[in-house]
Amino acid sequence: MSRTRPSEQDYIEDNSPETSDEKRALYQQKIQAFEDKIDAIHKKEKSLLLLSTGGAYREWALKQLFLADDMLNLVLYQLKINAVFTDFYNVRSEKALNEGRKTIYKFLIYLENVVTGGVDVPYSNYSDKLDEIASFTAEQRYRLVEKGKKTIALLKNAYGENTKWKWSFVDLDGRFAAVAKNFLDQKKIVLNTDPSAPDYEPTVRHLWLVKELLDHAAGRYREKYELSTKRRDDFQAGINFLGALFRIHALVWEKDEATEVKKKKETWTARLEADVKNKKAHTR
Repeated sequence: MSRTRPSEQDYIEDNSPETSDEKRALYQQKIQAFEDKIDAIHKKEKSLLLLSTGGAYREWALKQLFLADDMLNLVLYQLKINAVFTDFYNVRSEKALNEGRKTIYKFLIYLENVVTGGVDVPYSNYSDKLDEIASFTAEQRYRLVEKGKKTIALLKNAYGENTKWKWSFVDLDGRFAAVAKNFLDQKKIVLNTDPSAPDYEPTVRHLWLVKELLDHAAGRYREKYELSTKRRDDFQAGINFLGALFRIHALVWEKDEATEVKKKKETWTARLEADVKNKKAHTR
């Protein structure tokens, strides 16, 4: 399916103030370079996807990773269009932001295609996939995850605190935390966390970031449960992320941290069980 480039009018919402033709022309001039970059990325994506239909899994997987990085670049250009629009019209461009939101999910999908997106998936289920992307270095993996974190933060900041997407962003945070964890080569993690190892610095930074993301995702699901949905599966998702965090601490022999997370997980589980029991009692 061919993609039609959005015009400047596509980025102007119905509630935008009336503007002169001159101002519209100036706006288009300001965003032209960004639109050209967006077009180039879409053409590259289409080309790589056509080339990915055959060949070895290793080549296909590496292309998925390159596409994931391209999607982050695409989001950044969409955010720049939003920034120009806001400067011109004093309102956010919902169209540009929604393009960015859809694109960040494509970034996640490309990563999930390679290393799976499950938070509870045993490492043995996907370790062979990590073996296939061994040429994608520890430094590259960390940089891609770090770039993903920063880009997601920029997108959420552009939407603002009171966006209607506030609670759906919890699932975005969860998916990103899971795939960032799965991107770690756990077979080499003990070796690479030795200060003398060549990949020590990117591995430790990646590991630290994963622990931060897992803890954040757990907290956000708990918050979603408490303040919005009261759904058991949201609280359980938070507990599952604590479980993943516990396993990471245990993997690198962080005994005190693992014990602390385990206690927190047990407390949350007891709370959820009490809430479920109380809800059943009130529905009889």
